[in-house]
Amino acid sequence: MARWLWNSSLLFLFVFSCLVRTASALTIVDDRGKTIELKAPARRIIALYGAFNEIIAALGREELLIARTKADRDPASILKLPEIGTHMRPNVELIVSLKPDLILQSTGRRLALEPVRALENMGFKVAVFNPNSITGLYTTILRIGILIGEEKKAKVLVESMKNRIEHIQRHHMGKRAPRVFFEVRYPNLLGAGGNNIVNEIIEKAGGINCFSGVKKKFVRPGLESVLKCDPDFYIIQKGPMNRAPGNPENRPNFMLLRAIREGHWLMVPEGKYSRPTPNIVEAIEELSKVFMEYDDLNGQQGMTSMEDSK
Repeated sequence: MARWLWNSSLLFLFVFSCLVRTASALTIVDDRGKTIELKAPARRIIALYGAFNEIIAALGREELLIARTKADRDPASILKLPEIGTHMRPNVELIVSLKPDLILQSTGRRLALEPVRALENMGFKVAVFNPNSITGLYTTILRIGILIGEEKKAKVLVESMKNRIEHIQRHHMGKRAPRVFFEVRYPNLLGAGGNNIVNEIIEKAGGINCFSGVKKKFVRPGLESVLKCDPDFYIIQKGPMNRAPGNPENRPNFMLLRAIREGHWLMVPEGKYSRPTPNIVEAIEELSKVFMEYDDLNGQQGMTSMEDSK
């Protein structure tokens, strides 16, 4: 009897210890469908896509970041960190030497996943996300929150974002939705398509993307296609993809566009509008304000700039 009790006690302790280990493990499924499990919250993180640095900073844990890619500038605290190459071609040897306990990458292009496989083959934990929609951004924030031990903060942040966006949408209910063309790049004109997070930003702000029906991230329209849409607003992003767009009024034939002729064009920062971070809520708020004032503009305002002073 005593031996049975002893064996039962050992079995109970074994099962209990397994349950504790399972409960303490941090587990998510990334956007490849791969299960990522950490024994403890990540404390040495390298993000190979800059938006994830900003998400971690929004969760109040930017001190967990130990390196950055060459192009990354936000948050400002990462500027002092070592550079580990580019988003597409990170320096794998340097990453290994920094001994991260978590690496984050976006699914973006196939080339970006090659170093991911190399790092995973060496035993590193790599989570890959594809936040190409607002809902996708929410789930990315929540999963990163779990991996860094800040699940509660992540939930609060997501709820705050949802509430702010819902508040904006209530204000423009029943109002006319202006048509919008969003310029991603010029020359070799590139615009935002229906599968671009910018499409949702425009819609949540109360507008209609000229090319929302094109289910691609980017569209390559000729000027004739943009003229056919006859946008009320022409929005130009400025940043790494569109470094020097210049004044559209000085471009060949662009004055044929009513939005350009009437001065209803905006210059906006690429990082805020095209990068999937919590800052997109500010982008929606800004655009919503411009759209709601549209009836008062009547072509008199001229250029409106929302570009950061950076």
